Amino acid sequence: MKTDPGFFPTISIENDGSIPIYRQLYDWVRNAILTGRLRPGQRVPSSRQLASELSVSRTTILGALEQLIAEGYLESFIGSGTFVTKSIPEHATRLVREGSSPTIAGARRGIRQVSRPAAQLLSLLPPPLLSAHRSGIGAFRVGLPALDHFPISIWSRLVARRWRQPRKEMMTYGDPMGFLPCREAIAEYLGVVRGVRCAPSQVMIVSGSQQGLAISARVLLDAGDSIWAEEPGYLGGLRVFTAAGNRLVPIPVDREGLDVEAGIARCRNARAALISPSHQFPLGMTMSVSRRTLLLDWAVRNDSWIIEDDHDSEYRFGSRPIGSLQGLDVEGRVIYVGTFSKILFPSLRIGYLVLPNDLVPAFSLIRFATDIFPSTLDQAVLSDFIREGHLARHIRRMRVVYMQRHEMLTKEIRKQLGTSFEIVSGNAGIHLVVLLPDGLQDTYVATEADRAGVATVPLSICYQGQPDHQGLILGYGGVNQKQMQEGVKRLSSVIRACTRR
Repeated sequence: MKTDPGFFPTISIENDGSIPIYRQLYDWVRNAILTGRLRPGQRVPSSRQLASELSVSRTTILGALEQLIAEGYLESFIGSGTFVTKSIPEHATRLVREGSSPTIAGARRGIRQVSRPAAQLLSLLPPPLLSAHRSGIGAFRVGLPALDHFPISIWSRLVARRWRQPRKEMMTYGDPMGFLPCREAIAEYLGVVRGVRCAPSQVMIVSGSQQGLAISARVLLDAGDSIWAEEPGYLGGLRVFTAAGNRLVPIPVDREGLDVEAGIARCRNARAALISPSHQFPLGMTMSVSRRTLLLDWAVRNDSWIIEDDHDSEYRFGSRPIGSLQGLDVEGRVIYVGTFSKILFPSLRIGYLVLPNDLVPAFSLIRFATDIFPSTLDQAVLSDFIREGHLARHIRRMRVVYMQRHEMLTKEIRKQLGTSFEIVSGNAGIHLVVLLPDGLQDTYVATEADRAGVATVPLSICYQGQPDHQGLILGYGGVNQKQMQEGVKRLSSVIRACTRR
């Protein structure tokens, strides 16, 4: 017998006399069983409870329940109650197979009409690649940090400490900008580590950088406005601004990062530019000082915005971390976006925006209209984690781990794939790119790799236009040595098979 969860769907009964109430109850329960709203083994409320809730006589309820028991939809046990039968009658399952369920009938009609932005989003990531893009743990999930190295015991202790004597502020509605102690800790951290110039009042806590980008789109741009986007660029960012109805203008990147002059030539009057200057995604280059200066000058002259996505620049191996573009901005044209998903763990869902002072009211109002405020407990624990030095120690340890994993993956690729596969990496972050030889289509290889149990992201889907290269983006942050060796071995077999075909 299944444990009763205590919830039962609301029963809809009409008292207009057109259909007897016992028949309405019979039909409702029967349809709820057939469509899955009531699960096999689920407890049905007692006749007294149903009579009280529906304001009808108990005799009426008993008549409907007895009929359902007689037909095999329900079963009753003395001393335990009445339950949905675990084996639905054959004629009922036949009705379900024939499409009596609204869910199945809807599916049979095919894809329904959706909005233009939703249709564009579907075209950005074809359905066959969705499973590969969303794969969980293992080789080579992009964006996944080394969860096996996270100090979970410290985090658990901080959570327990916060809950032992919770203040009312931890349980009530919060500030749309976020929990002030957390914003103070983040402002101090960014000033020291990333060269960001800000006060706590300029920091907004968001549910990951993706929400930060979505709020920025709603505050800064109207539907139809143009925005520069790196080519190739971060697919998540492309989705956000596509969903907002903005016109994405692809701007090429080279060894110095975003080609600002090309952007001016293509669309001088763009309302914004979406960039990742410290560690470009996916190719990994760093934007040069001259390009940064030119970009800031363009934004000031054109009254445009720069949205700086600083996703994982804490992890550099060959040199010191590169300072933020926001630290060079003296005119308030940069919105700085960051996240703890890759530094700590993705399900934490804490990111942040650093805003020019005069934009704080608008961002705060849009945030309030979106989801009111972020989770206070998680912010409180994070503020303790930062203040007590755990974050700084964790980042120092992880730089060593990721450097080792980067070297291991590079060595394994050379060993199993050979030198004909070029590796593109900025010696930073938690992913690299393997370029494929001519004749191989990366979307096909990625789909076949997913079937072999290896998660990759095809480089070509990061382009809006015709891709310059075919390649695979491989995440190594959350991959240990054994997984790495097995993953490259499977990937090598897939590539050989695709080459033969």
